[in-house]
Amino acid sequence: MLGKRSVQRGMFEADHVFGDFVGRETFYGFLASQRGELFRDEDFAILYCARNGRPSVSPGLLATALVLQTFCNVSDDEATQRATYDLRWKVALGIEMDSRPFAKSTLQEFRAQLIVQKAAGTIFQESLEAAKRHGYFRRERKLKLALDTSNILGRGAVKDTYHLLADGILAVLRILAGQAGQELGPFGREQGYGRYVSGTSLKGQVELDWSDDSQRRSFLQEIVADADRLLEAVRVVRGGLEPGSLADTELAEAAGVLSRVLGQDIERRPDGAAIREGVAPDRLVSVHDPEMRHGRKSASKRFDGHKCALATDTDDQFITAVAVTAGNAPDDEAALDLVKDSEQRTGCEVEEVYGDCAFGDGETRQAFAEAGQRLIAKVPACTNRGRFPKTAFALDLDKMTCTCPAGEVTRTLRTRQKGDHVSHFAFPAAVCAACPLREQCIRGSGGRAITLHPQEALLQEARRVQASPAFQEVRRRRQTVEHRIARCIQLGLRQARYFGRTKTLFQVLLTAAVANLTLLANLVQVG
Repeated sequence: MLGKRSVQRGMFEADHVFGDFVGRETFYGFLASQRGELFRDEDFAILYCARNGRPSVSPGLLATALVLQTFCNVSDDEATQRATYDLRWKVALGIEMDSRPFAKSTLQEFRAQLIVQKAAGTIFQESLEAAKRHGYFRRERKLKLALDTSNILGRGAVKDTYHLLADGILAVLRILAGQAGQELGPFGREQGYGRYVSGTSLKGQVELDWSDDSQRRSFLQEIVADADRLLEAVRVVRGGLEPGSLADTELAEAAGVLSRVLGQDIERRPDGAAIREGVAPDRLVSVHDPEMRHGRKSASKRFDGHKCALATDTDDQFITAVAVTAGNAPDDEAALDLVKDSEQRTGCEVEEVYGDCAFGDGETRQAFAEAGQRLIAKVPACTNRGRFPKTAFALDLDKMTCTCPAGEVTRTLRTRQKGDHVSHFAFPAAVCAACPLREQCIRGSGGRAITLHPQEALLQEARRVQASPAFQEVRRRRQTVEHRIARCIQLGLRQARYFGRTKTLFQVLLTAAVANLTLLANLVQVG
C-alpha cells in the first residue's frame, strides 16, 4: 500500500536544523528545498496496491535516495548506511537525526519495481519537470538538440570459447538441479559433469600442454560432447513440462544461450569439433549477460558491453532523452527515437538536430527528412586512394550533368543492378585517355564513373551547409552533448552496475536525471 509523507515539515528534521550547516547552495540543500515538488509520492502510485497491505516507505524518499546513490556512486549497502549516519543525506532526505529511513532490501525492491512496472523513466522525467517549474522548456520554445553515443562496459565476464561453453553448461545444470530439488554439486557429478561444478576454472583443472594443438582440440571436443549431451537431456526434461510454464521458459532460455555459443564459436568438421575461424556476427561474449556485444567507437577503440545514446538541449544543456542499444549497433540506430522522445518529454517542438559523422549517412538523413526533422551532421569523407574523390566532381542534379576537375561534362547516366538499382555518370574512355589529369583521377584503361547515392540530393545539401560559416556554430552547439556525456561518465556511467540492457537503461536514466538535477541546482543558485 502506498505510504505518503506528511506535507507538514517537522522542527527536528535535519533540513530544518542543519540545512544551513550543510549548505543551502549544495546539491543536498537543493534536494531538501525541492521536497514536496520533486518526487511526490503519488507519482509512484502504480507500484503499489491501492487498498491492501501496510503503508510502504515513502516512494518519494526512496527516489531521492536513488538520486543520492547515483550522485555519490555508492553501493546499496553504503547508501543505506549513509541514509542512517550521513548528515548531508539526512538533510537531503528531510528526516530526523535518529531516523533509519529504509533497509537495503527496501531500496532494492523499490528499484526492482520501477524496472518491472516499466516506470524506470519516472525519476528522469521528474528531473525535466523540475526544469519546467523553474522556467525551462517553455512551450513556445523550439529545441535545438545534439545527439551522441558512448560505450558502457558490460557487467558480465567476457571469456574465451572454452569458458563460455563451461559457463553455459553450468547455467543449464543449475536450473536442472533446482528443478530436481538437488544441490548443484552432487547433481552435476551424478550426471557426469563433475569438472564443471568443481573448482573455479575449467582450464585450470586440466593438465594440458596448451601449446599442443591436438591436445587443445581433443579437450574442446570433450566439452562440445558434454554440451551436446546436456542439450539432449534438456529436450527430454522439457518434454515433461508444461509449454510456456516458468520452469520450461527458464530452461529454454539457458539452453538457448548454450546452443548459441556452440553455433557461433564451434565448427563441426568431419574429424570433430573445432573453434570457428573469425568472429561470428552479433557474437555473444558473456553467458552471464547474453545481451553484451563486441563494439567499437573507433578503429582502435574496442569494448564489450552496450551503447548509450543521449539527446541534449544545446541551449540549456539538459539531457532530454536517452536510449541503450547493443554494443555493436550503429550510432544512429536510436537517433529518430531520441528526437521523438525529447518532444514528448519536454512538450517542445524540435527545430534542428545536430550529430557527428556517425549520423551523417544518407539513410539517416532520409529518415529524418521523411519525419519532418532537420538533421545537420558532417558528411563522411570521400576517399579514392590518393586520386580525385567524388567530391572533386560537380554534380548538377537539376540538369543531370557531371563535370570533372578538367572541365569535361557528361550527361551519360547508366544504371547497373547491384542489390538495388545503382546509377552512375560515365565519362567516355577516349576522353579520359587524353586527359592530362588522368594519372590523378583513374587507374586502368576505361573512363571514370561517378556513382549517384540514393540520397545524393540530401548529401549535397549537407556538404553545402558543412562548407558554410554557419557550420561553426553547429559544431559549437554539438559540443554540449559531449560535455553531458562526460558528466554522466563522472557519475559512473562507463561501467554497467547491472546485468542486461533493461537494467542498464535504468542506470542511464537515473544518471541522466542526476546530471539534469545537478545542472538545475547550479542554474538556480546562479539565478
